[in-house]
Amino acid sequence: MILRALAFLVMMAGAAWAVEPGEMLEDPVLEDRARALSKELRCLVCRNESIDESNAELARDLRVLVRERIAGGDTDDEAMAFIVDRYGEYVLLNPPVTGSNVILWVAGPVLLLAALGISGVYIRRRRDDDAPEALTSGEEARLAELLDD
Repeated sequence: MILRALAFLVMMAGAAWAVEPGEMLEDPVLEDRARALSKELRCLVCRNESIDESNAELARDLRVLVRERIAGGDTDDEAMAFIVDRYGEYVLLNPPVTGSNVILWVAGPVLLLAALGISGVYIRRRRDDDAPEALTSGEEARLAELLDD
């Protein structure tokens, strides 16, 4: 139990120290904006982690780029647009539901519903196939004869 807690603390410490002191902006308001944007951008190395949490070199480069854009006077939208133009929508942790990625947003639920429908039809047909057939009058007579013995 103690080993698990220690391992958890070590993992969380790495994420907490992902943003290095040398990267931080002097102005706390600008730094807060940079941190907020960094939490919305995907680390292209780690894939399911924001650049704010990642220790990868590319994530560090993206954090520095975000801070440079903000320090240069870009608004949050302008900084995000610059990074998306440069790296594509894949860099966003939560891409908007627009254009060609609508297929990706819709495909999962549609395929799940299709799988449930196919499973339901399969189970219903299998249940109908497994149902015993009714006895013929000759079989009923033979059964009654055997039970009477």
